Amino acid sequence: MSIESMLEKLSLSDATSFADAVSKEGVVKSGLAANIDSLVAKCASSDEDEALAGLATVKALAETCPKAEAFTKECLTACLEQATAKSPAVRAASAETAVAICTKINPFAIKSLLPMLFAQLPVEKKWQVRELALKLLGSFKDSAPTQLGIALPEIVPEVTACMWDTKKQIKKAASDAMTGACEVIGNKDIEHMTSKIITAITKPKEVPEIMHQMAGVTFVQSVESPALAMVVPLLLRGLKEKQTATKRQSAVIIENMSKLVDNPLDAAPFLPLLLPALELNADSIADPEAREITGRAVDQLNRLKALADKQLNVRGDTSKLEEEFVSALKSDGDGVAKVIAHASVIATCMMDLHRMEDTQWKKNVSSLFYPYASESVAEEATEKVRIEAEKMLVVPEEEDEDDDAEELCNCTFTLAYGTKILLHNTKMKLKRGKRYGLLGGNDSGKTTLMRAIANNQVEGFPDTNDVRTVFVEADIQGEQSHLSCIDYVHVDPAIQALSIDKDEIIKVLATVGFTTDGKAKPFHAVSTLSGGWRMKLALAKCMLQKADILLLDEPTNHLDVINVAWVKTYLNSLTDVTSIIVSHDSGLLNDCCTHILQIENLKLHTFKGNLDEFVKLKPSARAYFSFTESKLKFSFPQPGPIEGVKSKGKALMKMSKCTFTYPVNDSPTLFDISVQVSLSSRVACVGENGAGKSTMIKLLVGEIEPQQGDVWKHPNARIAYVAQHAFHHIESHLSKTPNEYIRWRYANNGEDKESLIKVSMQFTPEEEKMQKTPYEISFTDDETGKISKVKKVVGELVGGRKINKSKDYEYEVRYAGSSVDSGEFLPGKILKKMGWDKAMKATDLKIAQRAGLYVRPLSTKNVEAHLEDCGLDREFGTHYRMSALSGGQKVKVVLAAAMWNQPHILILDEPTNYLDRESLGALAGAIEGFDGGVVMITHNNEFCSKLCPETWVMDAGHLETKGDADWMLKQDTKIDDSAQISEVTDASGNVSKVKGQKKKLSKKEEKVMTKRIKTKLKAGEELFSDEEEFAIEKDLI
Repeated sequence: MSIESMLEKLSLSDATSFADAVSKEGVVKSGLAANIDSLVAKCASSDEDEALAGLATVKALAETCPKAEAFTKECLTACLEQATAKSPAVRAASAETAVAICTKINPFAIKSLLPMLFAQLPVEKKWQVRELALKLLGSFKDSAPTQLGIALPEIVPEVTACMWDTKKQIKKAASDAMTGACEVIGNKDIEHMTSKIITAITKPKEVPEIMHQMAGVTFVQSVESPALAMVVPLLLRGLKEKQTATKRQSAVIIENMSKLVDNPLDAAPFLPLLLPALELNADSIADPEAREITGRAVDQLNRLKALADKQLNVRGDTSKLEEEFVSALKSDGDGVAKVIAHASVIATCMMDLHRMEDTQWKKNVSSLFYPYASESVAEEATEKVRIEAEKMLVVPEEEDEDDDAEELCNCTFTLAYGTKILLHNTKMKLKRGKRYGLLGGNDSGKTTLMRAIANNQVEGFPDTNDVRTVFVEADIQGEQSHLSCIDYVHVDPAIQALSIDKDEIIKVLATVGFTTDGKAKPFHAVSTLSGGWRMKLALAKCMLQKADILLLDEPTNHLDVINVAWVKTYLNSLTDVTSIIVSHDSGLLNDCCTHILQIENLKLHTFKGNLDEFVKLKPSARAYFSFTESKLKFSFPQPGPIEGVKSKGKALMKMSKCTFTYPVNDSPTLFDISVQVSLSSRVACVGENGAGKSTMIKLLVGEIEPQQGDVWKHPNARIAYVAQHAFHHIESHLSKTPNEYIRWRYANNGEDKESLIKVSMQFTPEEEKMQKTPYEISFTDDETGKISKVKKVVGELVGGRKINKSKDYEYEVRYAGSSVDSGEFLPGKILKKMGWDKAMKATDLKIAQRAGLYVRPLSTKNVEAHLEDCGLDREFGTHYRMSALSGGQKVKVVLAAAMWNQPHILILDEPTNYLDRESLGALAGAIEGFDGGVVMITHNNEFCSKLCPETWVMDAGHLETKGDADWMLKQDTKIDDSAQISEVTDASGNVSKVKGQKKKLSKKEEKVMTKRIKTKLKAGEELFSDEEEFAIEKDLI
């Protein structure tokens, strides 16, 4: 029976025989090609029996006769529309048939179904039809995941519109379809963000927060159309936000992600969406800087658009291949146009996915033409079209380097950090046993590249499970700082995985100097280690893992000359281990490296030889290790004068005979240390690892307190301190931008919140007891002159300070039990005896810090400019969270934060760590132009010798001072003999004379003074200030 006669009286029982006939005779001879419209009519029939018969036949064809799919798919619209049929049987059959058509079709042909599905999504359509269409779109994630990925640019906008629907069934089906689509984007970098992107579509209030998270994504894959399809809805939302900051961030992400697009055709579908929104913002945003950034994004997209326009685009446009098929096939049988159109969709999709092998085309394309030509002719015609298609996709490859060495890695990859492109479509080759020095400016991506390698995020790099790769860094996680050195190494997951016992750990640690009688003890907590010993601990942990590939980030940071030599020897002994070394130590790169990898212009360039040989080839690279070649400039704010300090040589900070012992140690770390610092100081503090340098600095700035000796700071001096482990300053604020962090830190009238949490500012139990003990205070009635005495307890100092008649400071107090400020002031000498010495220092500190705020207000623009002066571009300073910054950038943030209140003294503990040579040159220039005092700990001899004529040499806790500063010549005399501050200024800016430090009286002089005071007190006469002070000390009043 012919197909025509079967269609006239089609019944459910005919479905199988109909499909068998088409399979046996083909679409032309069987008559299906000529009668497909009749079958479509049967499926769409309002008669239940006819509709069921038609739907069953189409379902049988879809499931058993793939050669007929070019015709079978034309029944999809009828199936969708039957979703609203009155008959439950028809509704069920229509859904089953539609699913069969969509899931059984050649995966490369799913794009041919999209127009039919999209046509049923408008809100005017019945909700049952719309729901079925959305479910069918979602089904492609299982039947054609790869092909669905490249179709996302078309699918996402259509599904997104349905996610706002008021009908809950539509909203759920759309959300499910979008979630399914997210599973096939093929980009590991943003897979974890897809749920948040979907949330942003339905909850616009989440957009600003999600944009911040997006900025923290590290991209290591080229951005292709599936990833763009998911991100673009979020970016469009961001562009339409009311907040200028979010609009600006969207523009930055758009600009930088577009630079990661290898093929401009990937971006082509999105340009009509993004460009109008960007252009609107570029014209309407009030902030000129944000407008400029948006304009750059517009320019970048226009450049991308121009490139896309130049390329032969076959995506979604099958006409070019249809012409090729018609020319090659030369056939005019029934339905051949439909088959050619179907084959063109398949071929175009294969081109998009670069599936260009002849066997693949023979399997997916040639067989479609067998009903119209012999197999040989069909295959020959298909091959002709495939060759023409290949010409459209030709991409010239880079020439490979000739090298006979064993190849460990040869990969091409892209790397970005948030919105900043670091490396784009670049090649990296590594050979076993070679040592590669990785060069590049700060923020170029050196550490990010090594982290990406360690995390298996660089495509083509050997899996770290197959080739043991170890990333060496000295940072100690806060939650592990209480562990002993042995336990710290032992709990590391990598050490656990290798089943290394503690005995082996103890042996290896001993080889690098961790011994029970040494400076670093294996059973002491890692928090007690200096920076140099922390790095040696990290290297010891690496030695235990017996790595194939070592990734070393600044391995000589914190290390003295002896230990740097040890590191060089160790690295050179690893003949079968490949090393990638990031270092600003030119000696290390010269003595160890066999190759240099340079990051420049988003590419990774390889050079054979060490650093000196590399510089001969690239003289411009001298800036990496020469301070004088640096083109980067830093500028520090000048401190301004301190009232009462007329000479730059007068002491602003000093330590006198200080001895300090850590609680876990039996013997002191520091012995009898006496130093002082003035505005003219340029001091380099040097010594071996663990000698006590950082401990001395912590004593000087008040981070810790000595058990013996005194530490003093001028009450009006402002001190900036950048610690050795600089990131501890910001580790609790990584969700803030640098700009937000500085404004938070100084928000309370210029007070530095960090300076108020030092150990030296915390009351001891003894001081708290003194504060709660009533103290007899004398009051003189201004009218009668009568002196009355009363015992009172001070509740707190409320922040006021003034000069009394004796030219001494008095501080405003609130007495215990009083709910309001008394407005009364007490002399500092009395308050000191009452246990309030630290509170007075805190008041002095606040007043000094406020003075630094008056010169420039704490505004976003001022902080932005200040960060730029300290080397951090406004892009990172104002628009990036600190969690997304590199190590070098974080150091600049810490430095800028410390310098904001225009300090008189700058104290730097290992400032050269994490900064590249260009930044070091800029830092050196800023220090040279700084009018305040500078104290720095550094192992970088070139850096300190350039800047510091004075040297403090620390050796096992004992200090030797060298240099040519004026005060250095007086080190043989007592430190207390130094010139005293002669003037101070109060909170109102009033200048007052300050009495010099009193001379120590002999016993005879004390007796005379005591007698004179008692006589005056008996007669009711007023005491002079020095007499009053003596009387208070000797409890005479």
